[in-house]
Amino acid sequence: MPFAEVDSIELYYEAHGNGRPLVFAHGSGGNHLSWWQQVPFFAKNYTCITFDHRSFGLSKDSNEPLGRKGFVPDLKGLLDHLRIDGVAILAHSMGCRTAVGLTIQHPELVKAIVLCGSNGGSVNDESRIIWHTQQERRRTLPKGTIRGLSEAFMEQNPEYTFLYRQIMRMNPKHDPDFLAVSPTYRGSTHERLSATGIPILYIVGEDDIIAPPRTLEIASSQIPQSRLIRVKDSGHSVYYEQPQLFNKEVMAFLKRFYPPLTSEL
Repeated sequence: MPFAEVDSIELYYEAHGNGRPLVFAHGSGGNHLSWWQQVPFFAKNYTCITFDHRSFGLSKDSNEPLGRKGFVPDLKGLLDHLRIDGVAILAHSMGCRTAVGLTIQHPELVKAIVLCGSNGGSVNDESRIIWHTQQERRRTLPKGTIRGLSEAFMEQNPEYTFLYRQIMRMNPKHDPDFLAVSPTYRGSTHERLSATGIPILYIVGEDDIIAPPRTLEIASSQIPQSRLIRVKDSGHSVYYEQPQLFNKEVMAFLKRFYPPLTSEL
């Protein structure tokens, strides 16, 4: 199995297909397997690189755990290991922190990013209020609810729901505050992302209970080179619930801003 030695750990990754590199950064409920409905589609035109963030899937954390603090340097280390000097990133939820962090710290490496189910840290006072209100509502959800999927999808697709849960269970358990942001933090990424000029595609499900659609509208409105797609009848994991639509929209975006060297489309 392929591992890259980065920052005192062995980071698990896979590469499929041929062409310009396209990195997939999973969310907290996933790992490299989450992208099984994307890799076969995009591998026709790109080299698809999936990986497990440290402490997820097959990647372990260091003896003195860094947790999310290691995400950005880990991805930079993986790109260095693979000798990649330019990449597009397709990220979901937690993985958007990795994508945005790499974009801000190393804008010379990133050509385009897709942020699904996350505002990417582009916020204002309105979006903060919406997010905190939604956090309170989430606490009332029944135990065992998969917050990453819409209720309708789970009812209509028990097999896919089972697979989603099994992929999620491959990850070690994390503390409840593993991804928590300091309550006193008031920053926003929109000025730094805007300054890079790197094109951004936001995607959000209308039924997302983790990243309320309005907060992504606000995020996109603050970054001139971004656009937003709202998807009906989908929850937090649009890539999983509506893969055909998701893949089509992402490919259209990539063809404009990060076109494949050759195309079979």
